Amino acid sequence: MSDAILFVSFGGPDQPADVMPFLENVTRGRGVPRERLEMVAEHYLHFGGKSPINDQNLAMIKSLTTLLAQQGPDLPVYFGNRNWNPLLTDTFTQMRSDGVTRVFAFVTSAFSSYSGCRQYRENMIAAQSETQPIEVNKLRVYYNHPGFIDPLVDHVNAAKQELPNARLIFTAHSVPMSMANSSNYVKQLNEASRIVAEATATAPGHYNLVYQSKSGAPGQPWLEPDILDHMRAIHAEGVNEVILCPIGFISDHMEVMYDLDEEARLLAGELGMKLHRTSTSSTDPRFIAMIRELVVERRDGLAIKPALGILGPSHDVCPVDCCPAPAARPAR
Repeated sequence: MSDAILFVSFGGPDQPADVMPFLENVTRGRGVPRERLEMVAEHYLHFGGKSPINDQNLAMIKSLTTLLAQQGPDLPVYFGNRNWNPLLTDTFTQMRSDGVTRVFAFVTSAFSSYSGCRQYRENMIAAQSETQPIEVNKLRVYYNHPGFIDPLVDHVNAAKQELPNARLIFTAHSVPMSMANSSNYVKQLNEASRIVAEATATAPGHYNLVYQSKSGAPGQPWLEPDILDHMRAIHAEGVNEVILCPIGFISDHMEVMYDLDEEARLLAGELGMKLHRTSTSSTDPRFIAMIRELVVERRDGLAIKPALGILGPSHDVCPVDCCPAPAARPAR
């Protein structure tokens, strides 16, 4: 059996001409109005029409490849995206051509939800031909793994040196309520936020979990509160300093850059609030080491699986009814 690591991500446009086709791939079948796509397209065009996500993923893959060469196991690393090049279908074709028969799939989503877990599994199954299927072992979600959490703790502590009296705000991608209610997404986000807050000596009541990057069909209820609404609300209560920790994201891609570094920072300036946005985990060597550890624990069947907090490590193999697809709602 020939093993490999498959690095799986969302994808993003590489040039302005890619932006609308990419967004159409992302939203196909979801009833998202054209005007909403055009609005989101402007976010990408604001940064030259190129998403940073592919370069960030390639940097992580390079670091992981270096670490594997130093510490093993001696496995090749392949890269495949859900919505843009390199697409998973092409990656599976290449892996079959190279003789790969089993992969350990690392997904760039730390939390459980349909879009963050099950849909990736479905995409990998759909990307395979009916002949010569490759055995896919998706690695467990890692929202409470030390390699994900510890860098965030350090980033928040550093920010508190600059703004010691700031309100700590954790942000994550909003999802439809039907998706949130059928998964452990909010439970895991609350737990990860609590772990970071406690490790940074942030008392209950001095931190909040909010959401950003809402999209989708009009009239569909999504997780709230929105980051901008929350900033306005706490400013009205007298809060003038905030630390934003994008705990729901592993790298500084478009949602972080636009929703936090552009929109939230602009609002903070209008309100006269001081704002510090912390870095994500992906550039930290501990995060890269975590990816290797997840592969080794799954490949070798290790019983010890690092996890912080009270919920323990997530399952390796998802149950059949885990994170079902949200019920479809027609656009209005």
